[in-house]
Amino acid sequence: MPVYHIVLFKLKQGVKPEQIAQMSTLAKGMVGQIPGLRKLDFGGPLPVTAGRGKGYDMGIVAILDKPDDVTVYAQHPAHQE
Repeated sequence: MPVYHIVLFKLKQGVKPEQIAQMSTLAKGMVGQIPGLRKLDFGGPLPVTAGRGKGYDMGIVAILDKPDDVTVYAQHPAHQE
């Protein structure tokens, strides 16, 4: 059964769209580099739900093969970057 690792972000004021795009590219690029990482989605809230976001601007949903892969993911150099 896969593991869903979810992380929410509050971006600093002044972050540019280009920086968000670069972060998305780097995050999605970890798939295939990190053992056990099946898929990674990155994005902001839907406009219809943004008001309930409690200040969070972005989120990541990483799908991993098993619980032990979360530690591998967290310690991997690609994730540390």
